Amino acid sequence: MTEERFEADLDASADGEVTRDLESRFGRRIVMTVPNRHNAKLRKVMELVNADDDLYALWTAANVNAVERLGMTDHGPVHVKIVMNIAVRIMRLLMEAGVEAGIVSNYRMEAHDAEVVVALAALLHDLGMSIHRDDHESYSLFIADAKLRDLLPAIYPPREQTIVRSEILHAIIAHRSDGRPLTVEAGVVRIADALDMAKGRSRIPFASGSLSIHSVSAAAVESVSIGRGTEKPVAVTVELSNSAGLFQLDQLLRNKLEGSGIEHLVEVDAKVGAEEKTLLKDFSL
Repeated sequence: MTEERFEADLDASADGEVTRDLESRFGRRIVMTVPNRHNAKLRKVMELVNADDDLYALWTAANVNAVERLGMTDHGPVHVKIVMNIAVRIMRLLMEAGVEAGIVSNYRMEAHDAEVVVALAALLHDLGMSIHRDDHESYSLFIADAKLRDLLPAIYPPREQTIVRSEILHAIIAHRSDGRPLTVEAGVVRIADALDMAKGRSRIPFASGSLSIHSVSAAAVESVSIGRGTEKPVAVTVELSNSAGLFQLDQLLRNKLEGSGIEHLVEVDAKVGAEEKTLLKDFSL
């Protein structure tokens, strides 16, 4: 064995030990994927994101604050991956129906660029949770700005980088409860964030013993599906095991949908199972 080969083997062994150590402390790394539909820019975004250890650590820190310290639902890599896929799905359905994205109508860029905007906004929207839950949307802005200055030069020339970065940051800040989305892309991300409520995702507080209308209603959500609507471009169907889940739609999803700027393009249908599942047997104050 040559000295060069031996050194390479040592490096590989060390990398393997580091990977195993990281996984033992932080869990197995989630790979970010989304159907790219021949969108070379989106494919490149996924390559860059998956190679970024700093970004993954930010997602991990955000989730520690959310789940372990505050007892909230997941706000880490699984959450942002789900939100990204929902956002890209909704964005494509809207564009297929003839709805023009903001980056297309205002800057004459392409539909593929709109997909990049919603994908990256979804991936970066909760980075501020790594600092604090309070006003995390604002904190997300300056963390995301720095990260986008690293990612975008590999995809866009300078002027386009600035436009895409601005559109992404707008979508991030507009996802807050009192946000005012000014683009279709921002409205899409705002709604997509609220749709991460399927079975196994929104039940963390309930499973850990939190008994409130928020946790009980979240536990009633079985599945969320997104497809073409009959009267509107996008149809969201939510399957519930108990009618308590209607609180999630009426109080949480409704708040994100109203004021999104695209509420007239999305229809929401809730279906409660024929036999309602018992979620809570006893409760005392």
